[in-house]
Amino acid sequence: MEVKKLKECCTIIAGQSPESKYYNSNGDGLPFFQGKADFGELYPSIRVYCSQPTKIAEKDDILLSVRAPVGPTNLAPCKVCIGRGLTAIRPSEVLLTRYVLLFFRYFEAQLASKGTGTTFKAITQDVVKNLEIPIPPLPEQERIVARIEELFSQLDAGVETLKKTKAQLAVYRQAVLKEAFEGRLTQAFREENGLPDWKTISITQAIVQRKNALKAGPFGSALKKECYVPSGYKVYGQEQVIANNENIGNYYIDEEKYQELISCAIAPHDILISLVGTVGKVLVLSDNCLPGIVNPRLIKVTLDEKIMMPYFFKYYFESAYSKSLYKKKAHGATMDVLNMGMIKELPFPLCDIQEQGQVIKEIESRLSVCDSIEQTVDTALQQAEAMRQSILKDAFEGRL
Repeated sequence: MEVKKLKECCTIIAGQSPESKYYNSNGDGLPFFQGKADFGELYPSIRVYCSQPTKIAEKDDILLSVRAPVGPTNLAPCKVCIGRGLTAIRPSEVLLTRYVLLFFRYFEAQLASKGTGTTFKAITQDVVKNLEIPIPPLPEQERIVARIEELFSQLDAGVETLKKTKAQLAVYRQAVLKEAFEGRLTQAFREENGLPDWKTISITQAIVQRKNALKAGPFGSALKKECYVPSGYKVYGQEQVIANNENIGNYYIDEEKYQELISCAIAPHDILISLVGTVGKVLVLSDNCLPGIVNPRLIKVTLDEKIMMPYFFKYYFESAYSKSLYKKKAHGATMDVLNMGMIKELPFPLCDIQEQGQVIKEIESRLSVCDSIEQTVDTALQQAEAMRQSILKDAFEGRL
């Protein structure tokens, strides 16, 4: 089979970013793509236009991301302007566009490995131009593309089923939480034990009645980058809360800074709530949590555990119902932001502490089954992606 360098069989157009003053969102000029940010499965989504385009790609040219990250591809949806994060590739008459696109998707990991740079990886135009591509006769290219797309179609059907299963699991999770906090999961338990009916309280009624039991992190000016040290008191942030893992992260402050910010100090069983971007996630600190403070993007809650159990709080606060109460207020122009005032306004359901334990037990019993199924689905999705790469490998190594 003939093998040629890309520059010998394709037109290659290096992107160049116009001045930002020519960017707009009102449709003036050509759609503008700076890099991979707007890529979809096959075509990118149009968000930005450029009234004074410099480098232009034609409809169905292959758009190759050449920096941060290297390797992903899409097709130009129409005539577009391309920035320096992209290179456009236009195959000559000896190559089918879909064949070249699929070849790049097969070659993506290898191409990414050619990236250089300290802050972000990029490849030069020389690397692109000198890439070698096998060129079978056009009928053979058509056969290869047809076979890949047939197998991908079968794979996509399976992936779609798996994604629907994940979506159904998410709905089921919320249904469990809804029933739990309407008191329906534990109604029989409540009646058998003669426990009182549920009521509604505010967060200020559920916390330990002492100073700083409900505390936002310090102002950003009080905790600058230069305050951090290699070890000492841990600084807890959204990283830990979103991952639901108190052990990750490596930001620390020394004793002096810790004492200065002692009002933001955490303790075992404290609840940490994320405030910016991914809002409303909750982390319950363990008995063995490292001493430290919360950063400006968190609120710390110290519950009176005779009134409310931490995991009862967590499951309620992360429920769709709770989110529906603050989501509209927390929705900002650029990102969602939750604050102390919003949390203080929220109603919290409350039942007897004995029933709270049963609520947690009922929730976790059901969600553990959900977690097991979701793990199986995630494994299958990973296997599907590996199979996709295996199909491409077999195709371009002549084994299909």
